Amino acid sequence: MTEQKSPIQDVIDLELELETASGEVNTFVALPDNRSSDQPSQPSPVILFLMDAPGMREELRDMCRRIASNGYFVIAPNLYYREVREYNVFETQDRDRMLELMDGLSTAMVIEDVRAIFGWSHNHLDADATRIATVGYCMSGPFALMVASTFPDHVKAAASIHGVRLATDQPDSPHRNLDPVKAEIYVACAETDSYAPPETIAEFEAAMAAAGTAGQVEWYPGTEHGFAFAERDQYVREASEQHWDRLLDLFDRNLK
Repeated sequence: MTEQKSPIQDVIDLELELETASGEVNTFVALPDNRSSDQPSQPSPVILFLMDAPGMREELRDMCRRIASNGYFVIAPNLYYREVREYNVFETQDRDRMLELMDGLSTAMVIEDVRAIFGWSHNHLDADATRIATVGYCMSGPFALMVASTFPDHVKAAASIHGVRLATDQPDSPHRNLDPVKAEIYVACAETDSYAPPETIAEFEAAMAAAGTAGQVEWYPGTEHGFAFAERDQYVREASEQHWDRLLDLFDRNLK
């Protein structure tokens, strides 16, 4: 474990190797720094932050720090660890490799990793693993929702931000697995998104209604896939800040 000084005040950065059934997953953790407080430190609710397809990078770490600064213990695993320890498509410009890594990742793999991560968090003094939420971006939107379905007694809230493949013909499609979900779900959708077309979102929303799942699907006018990321060409500041407001409200309502 390596502790680093965070660029955000009152946040601690950790770089960890967490044991899973498939090996060690290199994982970034951001948590509130309460060491200067006179009051006894209380464990923080856990946020599982699942990366998008371009890979773990400093932009995602900054997003984790932002969540942590609001009082959360944020865990962000490198989901590609079975193949690579580090990957950032914006540095390599190797989109074909990104697609290989993305296509080689399955819901079952992510669930296997999350099971180990949740087990680890239960034993960390700074984490309150009785209060967990998940958020996934793009590729990981469906993973975040499937984690809520697989661990319904642990996950209190789940968010998909311009998530893809929310309704497919596969057994592990999120829209087919809503019945077990006890979490409140939030789905943020770009107005123009070829990876998540309106008919797919409509099918997922109909499944939410049929299952009686708490939550909402929200469309962001004038946006494209990736609008929440400040370092992408598709970034829309107003929409991104709205997504932050929605996300933190979701966490606060269900975890605090």
